[in-house]
Amino acid sequence: MLELYGTKGCPYTRELREALDLDGEAYVEYDVEEDMDALRRMVDLTGGRTVPVLVEDGQVLAVGVQGRGCIVSFPTKAEE
Repeated sequence: MLELYGTKGCPYTRELREALDLDGEAYVEYDVEEDMDALRRMVDLTGGRTVPVLVEDGQVLAVGVQGRGCIVSFPTKAEE
C-alpha cells in the first residue's frame, strides 16, 4: 500500500492526494506536523524535510510534485 507523508497546509500535498483519489489509489496518509513518528520516518527515508512524499513498500516513489514541495520544520522540544 502507498503511504503519503504531507501536511494539511501544503498545496502540493493536497494536489498529490487529489491525484491519488482520482486514480482510485489506496493509501495511508500521515500528517508530519501532527505525527512526530511519521516525521522521523519520512526524514529517515528521504534525508530531507520536503513534503509531499509518496512511499511504497519502504521505497520512495516521489518527493514533491513536479519539483515543488513544502519544507517542514522540526518542532521545538516544548512542542513535542
